[in-house]
This record gives sequence, C-alpha cells and structure tokens, in this order.
Amino acid sequence: MPGAFLLIIGGVALLGIGGALGYAYRHIAAQKRVGGAEKKAEEIMADAKRREREFLLKAKEKGLQIVDEAKREETERRRDLQQIQQRLEQREAKFDGKLLELEEKQTKVEAAREKLTVAKDKLEALRVEEERKLEEIAGLPRAEAEARLLARVEEESKDALMSRIRKLDAISTEEWERRAHIELSTALQRVASSHSVETTTTSVKLPSDDMKGRIIGKEGRNIKAIEHLTGCEIVVDETPMTILISGFSPVRRQVARRALEDLIKDGRIHPARVEEAVATAKKDLASDIKKAGEEALFELGIAGVDPKLTQILGRLKYRTSYGQNVLHHSVEVGTLAGLMAAELKQNIREAKLGGLFHDIGKAVDHDIQGTHIEIGYNILKKFTMPDEVCYAPIAHHEDKPTTVLGCIIKAADAMSGARPGARKDSYEDYLKRLTELENVATSFEGIEKAYAIQAGREIRIFVSPSHADDFRMYQLAKDIARKIEQELTYPGEIKVTAIRESRAVEYAR
Repeated sequence: MPGAFLLIIGGVALLGIGGALGYAYRHIAAQKRVGGAEKKAEEIMADAKRREREFLLKAKEKGLQIVDEAKREETERRRDLQQIQQRLEQREAKFDGKLLELEEKQTKVEAAREKLTVAKDKLEALRVEEERKLEEIAGLPRAEAEARLLARVEEESKDALMSRIRKLDAISTEEWERRAHIELSTALQRVASSHSVETTTTSVKLPSDDMKGRIIGKEGRNIKAIEHLTGCEIVVDETPMTILISGFSPVRRQVARRALEDLIKDGRIHPARVEEAVATAKKDLASDIKKAGEEALFELGIAGVDPKLTQILGRLKYRTSYGQNVLHHSVEVGTLAGLMAAELKQNIREAKLGGLFHDIGKAVDHDIQGTHIEIGYNILKKFTMPDEVCYAPIAHHEDKPTTVLGCIIKAADAMSGARPGARKDSYEDYLKRLTELENVATSFEGIEKAYAIQAGREIRIFVSPSHADDFRMYQLAKDIARKIEQELTYPGEIKVTAIRESRAVEYAR
C-alpha cells in the first residue's frame, strides 16, 4: 500500500511538472506569434503610408496639370474674345460710315424730290394754260374737240383698219387651217374604216306565216313568256313572214332576237322551252359582248383594262347613233386620236383610251338615269382612269375643250361622225335641222334672206345694204357663226357667207 501511494504521488508530481512545462511552452510560442503579427502589421502600415504618399504625389501632379490646362484654355478664350471684339468694333465703324452715307443720300433724294414736285406743278400749270389757249383758238371745249378729232380719224382710217383686220385674220386663219389640214389629212390617210351605215336588227324572218301562231301560242302564253323574260314587246302584224321586236334596250332586243331564232330553228315552242332559249341567248350574248370589247382593245393595242369595263365596252356593239355602230365609231375615234396625238407629241395611250371610251355612257344610258356624258365620266372615274381619259366624254361635247387631248378627241369624233356615209338622218330630222339653221340666221337684224345649202354645211345670208357696211358685215358673219355653235347640234362644220349687194338701176329712153 505504501508503495502504491508513493507511485500515485510521484505520478501526480510528474503530471504537474508536465503541465507547467506545457504551459510555459505555449506561453513562449504565443509570445512569438504575437511578435510576428505585430511585425507584419507594422510592415503593412508602413506599406500603406508609402502608397498614400505616392497617391498624394500623383494627385498633386494631376491637379497641377489640370490647373495649367485651364489657365491655357482661359488664355486662348481671352485671345479669341479680343479678336471678336476687334472685328465687332471694325464692323460697327463701317456701319456707322454707311449709315452716315445713307443719311446723306436720303437728304439728296429729298431735295431732288422737292425739285421734281415743283417742276411737275409748273408743267401742270403750263399744260392747263396751253389747253385754255387752244380752246380759245379753236372755240371748242376739250371734250368736244377730242370727240371730233377721233371721229375724223376713225372715218379716215375705217377702210384701212377693216382691211388690216381682215388681212390679219385671214393670214392667221389660213395658217392654222393649213396646219390643221395637214394633221387631219395625215391621220385620215392612215385609217382604213368601213363607210357603210349599220342599224341594229329588230326584225326576225320566219320560215312561214304559220310560225306566227306557234310563237303566239295558246291564249298567247308563248309570246307572253318571251316578253316577260326579255323585257321586249313582240309585234306580230300583217307583214308577211316577219315579226318585229320593240324594246328600249338594244341588248334586250338582241336577247329576244337570238331566243326567237333559236326557237324557230328548234321548232319546239312552249313556255319552258322559251325560258331555256332566253337563258342560252343571254349567256351567248354575254360571251359575244365580252369578245367584242376584247377585240376592240386588241385592235387599238391597249392592254391592262379592267374586265368589267371591257364588258361594258362590248355592249356598244349593239348600240347605234344615227345609224352608225357606236363600237366601230369608238374604235375609229381611238385610232384617229392616237395618230393625231403622235403627231402633236401627246400621250398616245391616253389619247386612244379617251377616244375609245368617249361614248362609253351610251352602253348603259338605257339602264342608268342621266346623260351619256355624265354616265361615261362616272364610269371612267370608278375604274380609276387618268383624269385626261375621264375628261373625254365631256370634252367631245364642249365647244372649247380645256386640254389638248380633249381637242384631239373632239376633232377625231367629228371626223368619224361627219365623213360621208357614216351616219344618216331621217327626212324629218334633216328638214328640221335646215329650218333651225335658217331661223338662227334670220334672227339677226338687217337679214333679208337666208338659205341653207350643201346639205346644211353652208348658209348664205343676204344683208340689207343700208343696215350694214363692209366692216359690220365681217362682224355679223362672226356673230351668226358663234350663235350657231351655241344653239345647234350638227356634224362637222358650217360655213357662214354674208352677202351685201347694192344695185343702181336706170333706164335710157
């Protein structure tokens, strides 16, 4: 036991000694680490202070550079301001000099104006004094003397003045007529067109008179069906082997004619067959109308026209004007307008379009209210045609078209309609036109007689010798021609010839 106790005491002693030694070692090691850290901290502080000194030095250098640059810029700005100030002072000096010079000139002008006013006053006084002395010498007031002088000059120069006016008018008229004849003859020579007069057929030939009864049908049911479906009236009279179709629309008349010809050829005529024939006729006619419009455009070499407008154009094939087929007339006008436009350096395509569509309103004027002029203009506007082309329906009915193209189309329309054989008038219309022409001429004072000759293309007027002199005759012919242009509608032109004749008769006995 005592030995064990001693061992325990020795172990405890050894443990205490080891702990003391370990504590001493740790204390020494800790002091070493603290000393290293302090040293390192001192080194870091020293480095930071060194860097701070370097940064402050660089900042001072940069600041000095900025200050130097600012001073240099300020110096340059002051120098520029001084130069600007010098220039302004120079300009101000020049301006002051010019202002003084202007004031001096203005003073001279005012002085000259005053002198001029004084001189004008003196001149006016001299003129008044001169007029007073002249009136005293002549014994007449100024107004009366002036009137007598002008009357004498007019009387003495009347013949010379009339001769000069007529000469100048004749020269200008001859020159323009010569040029117009060249252009028109060139265009006409290059156009080959038919001279035959056409009329829309409104009668249907029958193989026999028995066919009339079959067309009428039991209690008139067949003819009623035809009239109801076509909108035309079927006239069955005593004309042998012929029935007539009466209708306001030429297209409807064509539908009725085609349907009747189909029924007559087939032989079966009853309401159901009539309906079928009318439907077939409408379809065939629509195809024919479209083809006619396309052929007209192809003949003029025009492409890019709306198909609906082409269809409307084709309807003119079944429209006539004074016996002239309107589609053929339109193609002819388009051709002539294109030729004249080429000679006059105008737009050829627009000229052809304007000539071709100038009567487009006649294709639908039976179905739409208004004149064919208004209808044609609205149709062309709807299809976005150029303004020159849209003006064509209006231009060819105006006395003086406002555009060159309008004048071309008006001339082409007159050339196509007025050529021999193109159109025809009824006997009644012909007499009415001649009577209206003579009435217009005799409405003027001093006209003794008036005769329309050469189928209404010339009117000769006999004037009372006591009513008009030679100068008045020339003006009278112009006035009559102008009134004819304003009040009458006629193809081509009308020549007005005024005749004044004085006769002295005596007998020797």
